[in-house]
Amino acid sequence: MKPVLVIGHRNPDTDSICSAICYAHLKQILTGREHVACRAGQVNAETAYVLDCFGVEPPRYLSSLNPRLSDVQYRNVEGINAQLSLRRAWQYMSENNIHTIPVVGEGRTLQGLLTFSDIARFYMEDQGANALAEAHTSYRNLVDVLGGELVVGNENDHFEKGKVVVAAANPDVMEDYICEHDLVILGNRYDSQLSSIEMKAGCIVIGLGAPVSRTIKKLAEETGCAIIVSPMDTYTCSKVINQAVPVQHIMKRSGLVTFGRNDPVEDVKKTVAKKRIRYYPILDDDGKYVGMVSQRNLLDIEKQEVILVDHNERDQAVEGIQSARVTEIIDHHRIDALETNSPIYFRNQPLGCTATIITQLYRESRVEIEPAIAGLLCSAILSDTLMFRSPTCTPVDRATAEELAQIAGIDIKSHAVAMFREGSQLVNRSMDEIFHMDYKYYQVRGKRMAISQVTSVNQDELADIRPRMLQYMQSCLPTSGLAMLFAMLTNIIDETTELVFVGQGAAELVRNAFQQDCGADSIVLPGVVSRKKQLVSPLLAALEEEDGED
Repeated sequence: MKPVLVIGHRNPDTDSICSAICYAHLKQILTGREHVACRAGQVNAETAYVLDCFGVEPPRYLSSLNPRLSDVQYRNVEGINAQLSLRRAWQYMSENNIHTIPVVGEGRTLQGLLTFSDIARFYMEDQGANALAEAHTSYRNLVDVLGGELVVGNENDHFEKGKVVVAAANPDVMEDYICEHDLVILGNRYDSQLSSIEMKAGCIVIGLGAPVSRTIKKLAEETGCAIIVSPMDTYTCSKVINQAVPVQHIMKRSGLVTFGRNDPVEDVKKTVAKKRIRYYPILDDDGKYVGMVSQRNLLDIEKQEVILVDHNERDQAVEGIQSARVTEIIDHHRIDALETNSPIYFRNQPLGCTATIITQLYRESRVEIEPAIAGLLCSAILSDTLMFRSPTCTPVDRATAEELAQIAGIDIKSHAVAMFREGSQLVNRSMDEIFHMDYKYYQVRGKRMAISQVTSVNQDELADIRPRMLQYMQSCLPTSGLAMLFAMLTNIIDETTELVFVGQGAAELVRNAFQQDCGADSIVLPGVVSRKKQLVSPLLAALEEEDGED
């Protein structure tokens, strides 16, 4: 059974990362099933400091939930050797109910594919008498198919010249149709055997298990003629002998449709829908064969179970969320239209931080909170509430953080200041990195926008990046697919935000949202530190009013 993935939103902040880690830990204790914390973006400097402080590894990075072939229960079909006879290949495929089988070489290199239809077509079609030679059939295959014994010759040699001849005539006329290198099927007649050897046959097959005289063996050795003794009669020998042909002679070599283990299932389905092939080889990253996948395998794929924390909006979720099965959501944001196929556990509370809810779940489940877990949860609350300065902070958040700080053995003020200083070191970072450290998408009535928040304890640092941030936003807006871009430059100590914005109608939207004059590309908002409560709500409300007037 696959583990359940616990994951926060894209461009994760400290709450998103720490809540995923702590809730995965709790769920594993409660259910006994493996729960894996994941992240949908890079860990920012503040979060990295918190993880390092409590000795916790960052969650696993997950770029997409769209299933790949590695998630499919494909069939581990062992490949066959190119020298295997058609008879052995048919038997193996029949016994294992395999309709298509890969032909592999050393190091599991894919050489070709063989199907039941290929074998049937070869056997049913009128093959010439030269088929064995054209296929370079080994004497080992001939002996195996004929159920016989090689009394003269080497099993590793191959029948490469001549045709197959059934010696039913009298010896005195055999010289008219036996040529050099031919394979002659005959019975227990000394004179026919001698005549075949004298005509320089490459191999003679003696039926009915008849003994071979010393003279015939000696002459065959001297002339290089192989001798196979088979218990079958002449008719049966002639009927089955073409089954000794190696599979490499009829297998499909070119135009093979193969897929990689990391290929998206949706892309594979599109390709398969255009083909009339039942099974397809899967290759690993080194191009080595690993298994076979069928159309049925692609239909029966098990959806990945996912628990979302600190978000419930599709635009903020990891890519491919529609391909997964969301089983729980733990969040403290507004409720959006993330649809599920069945009822789920959804916990949404008007608190300042998801970690506060996670702490409640620990208490309700009567699971002891370890110091490291307490440290992560406390750090998340301090980060999301800006050390209790944010208007989203509630008395419950504050009391929870103080309780967790005691368990973790940390001083709230000094720890919070260290976190914020680490996260606000912006000097050596690119504008792209700074803008995407903490940003989210929002959509109202078909209009999409993104709001980034950059926090610092240093006003000079914020003033320095302001013109460069504006220039960056102006340059990337045309190709972003968004109507507007906003960046909150928030001074945590002064509890003030300068909102920088670009996009048609952005200035008017800001004026309407905050009912005050603003510049062409920015406005100073004293007391505004919360994106969720103090910025998003008035902006979206003003946007809806504009659309209503239109």
